[in-house]
Amino acid sequence: MQAMRIDPDAVLWSAPERERAGRPLLVLLHGYGSHEGDLFGLSPQLPLHPVIASVRAPLPAGSGYAWFPFSTEEAPAAGIADDAARALVEWLDTTTSTSVGLLGFSQGGAMALQLLRHAPTRFAYAVVLAGFAIDEGGEVAGTAGGESGDTAAGATATARDAHLAAASPPVFWGRGTADQAIPAELVAYTQRWLPSHSTLTERIYEDLAHGVSAAEVGDVSAFIRRQLA
Repeated sequence: MQAMRIDPDAVLWSAPERERAGRPLLVLLHGYGSHEGDLFGLSPQLPLHPVIASVRAPLPAGSGYAWFPFSTEEAPAAGIADDAARALVEWLDTTTSTSVGLLGFSQGGAMALQLLRHAPTRFAYAVVLAGFAIDEGGEVAGTAGGESGDTAAGATATARDAHLAAASPPVFWGRGTADQAIPAELVAYTQRWLPSHSTLTERIYEDLAHGVSAAEVGDVSAFIRRQLA
């Protein structure tokens, strides 16, 4: 299988290259079947100091793109998510910034947490909107590392999570009470996993479906400002 890569020509930037030096970077990671223009619409409502880069996922999915195969009937493909995370890190190596934050929606939120697993001290914070943590240990029935008996992969995942728990980076996790898109088992797993692997700010929004509300954007902006301070 050909190695995944991020298309640099598909990245949407909030500032031209000449205005990016010395500023923090906020990377936006869209959801399944979407595109780089989706979350970029939030840019005017987010803090102005960070340069924003909205990245296109590498896998075609319907009329848009995806970070890894996912449906409500099938568990996330952790190995493919790892490939996507490595591609994102390689792309980030081509950028310059004083610090890097992550903001992902749905599957993009899962990728934000997967990036923290790959490089726990590289990122200043992560924002996860209507997203989840990928269960690499097989706690959720049918997920990667469960019945496959892949001991080496499981050991690697355990070691990565131990490093992440030690670093405990700031994470904002927001979700709505009416969100039916993410399986309840993954939400429950994320509720158990996040507090021990991050410095967590959790917000739950009454009657919000699989989306982002104005109140949530306000909370996210305040969270990002605290991290920049």
